[in-house]
Amino acid sequence: MKEAFLNHSLAFIADSKGDLSEEEKEKLSYGLEGLYMTITKLVIIFLIAGLLGFIKEFLFTLIMFNIIRFPGFGYHASKSIICLISSTALMLGLPFLFMHIEISLVVKVILCIVSVIVFAICAPADTAKRPLTNKKKRKIRKICATCLAIIYSFIIIMFNDLIYSDLILAALLIETIVISPILYLIFGDTYNNYKKI
Repeated sequence: MKEAFLNHSLAFIADSKGDLSEEEKEKLSYGLEGLYMTITKLVIIFLIAGLLGFIKEFLFTLIMFNIIRFPGFGYHASKSIICLISSTALMLGLPFLFMHIEISLVVKVILCIVSVIVFAICAPADTAKRPLTNKKKRKIRKICATCLAIIYSFIIIMFNDLIYSDLILAALLIETIVISPILYLIFGDTYNNYKKI
């Protein structure tokens, strides 16, 4: 099904634009594959969230995660099945767990401090396919990601007794996990890819 989507989409774009170079086809194919995987993954995860009865909370966590992921980047699975399993476990598992357990303020403060430290050290985390070679952009992304982690931490602590505080904590921890070199090590992927260029 994925191949059919890619082939039809590339053919449609080629008909609209005219001849495409091999490099253009490769770039388009990469982008379309990412789009296909994102849409199919989201449909599956939304269905599971619906079955678990927390679509609104999942959607809030997803938005908060994507805001901080933009400057922080992070791990991307090389295989779509690994991406689906890990995304489902993190994006559904952590918020669902946090909705059903009580997290003390002390634990939240500790988790926030650890997250901010990890962001200050590890963000932005690039991938082999998208190494962040521009030093200035890496620095800007590090500052933005770390500032967002600090802002999230303040919100989490200030609104400690609200469920949305726990969901923001879940989003912060998910991004902390995906920028950590430990996750890259677990999946056997390279870290700090910009150093290899």
